Amino acid sequence: MSANAVAVAPCQRCDCALEAEDLRCPICGLTAPPPPRAAVERERARVVRCERCGAAVEYSVEAKAPRCDYCGCVTHVETTADPVEQAQHWMPFTVDPEAARGALMGFLRRGGFFRPSGLAREASLESLRPVWWPAWMFDAGVDVSWTADSDAGSRRSDWAPHAGRKQFDFKGIPVPASRGLTVKECEALAPHYQQRSMLDTPHGPEGAHVERFEATRSGARRSVLAAVERLARERLQEGVIPGRRFRNVHVAVALSSLRTRRLALPVYVLAYRYKDRPYRVLVHGQDTDVVLGEAPISAWRVAAVILAALLVLVGLLYGAGML
Repeated sequence: MSANAVAVAPCQRCDCALEAEDLRCPICGLTAPPPPRAAVERERARVVRCERCGAAVEYSVEAKAPRCDYCGCVTHVETTADPVEQAQHWMPFTVDPEAARGALMGFLRRGGFFRPSGLAREASLESLRPVWWPAWMFDAGVDVSWTADSDAGSRRSDWAPHAGRKQFDFKGIPVPASRGLTVKECEALAPHYQQRSMLDTPHGPEGAHVERFEATRSGARRSVLAAVERLARERLQEGVIPGRRFRNVHVAVALSSLRTRRLALPVYVLAYRYKDRPYRVLVHGQDTDVVLGEAPISAWRVAAVILAALLVLVGLLYGAGML
């Protein structure tokens, strides 16, 4: 257990695992026992807050410039009003900065027809920042009641109603808690982390920053519940609901167990410039094959494709005698 994790007795009614900040049991709702003194006396954190995207990283007096790790906007120092959640476990960086730089060059070279031909050669790297972004990882036991329409048993109709109950166990499901990354970016990065590599202390390149958790306990639980409902709906359509086509799939979930962990996940945020315009790219901190980002589009190539399409259309119309 890390220094940030505080041991709390389980719920006296259902034996569910509790965390120091829980006021009630997330399963049965019983009032939680008073937290240990160590949990109450946590210090408020000083963070560097971005004025554009709202991301916050740990404050460091060694920082040379007050710029956001994610978008490069100006930041300001802020002292939180309430104690801030801290990561319990850390995924280590297994990709070094040089490999991340190489992954960016590979991303620019791969390109596509609509990208400028000299992109990799003419682009200039402006910054490379290693960052840990926050996420909740949860294990949950779920009892799902569902209703849906499908084509099974529909006979002369297109749809027939169905209903049922099913139990699922979800393991290691991530829920993003980052403000610097979009939800789509977090969802693309999350499946490629090696969960068995978790450490109790950070291990990464020098100067790596940590984005802070900002979701409240109740807010995090709402996000977890929404993720459970989405996953249950997907699982039901993978063989539980009869038929091949579905509509009006509705679920009601009841948690039978829930365990959450706060993780810090590694990523490189790179900024490059092409013809006086900046672009951002993310390189996974544990897998250089996962690269997400922006790239310029060649206006000349887009115009050439449109012109070619118009010429083909004109030729078809002329051949059909319509011109």
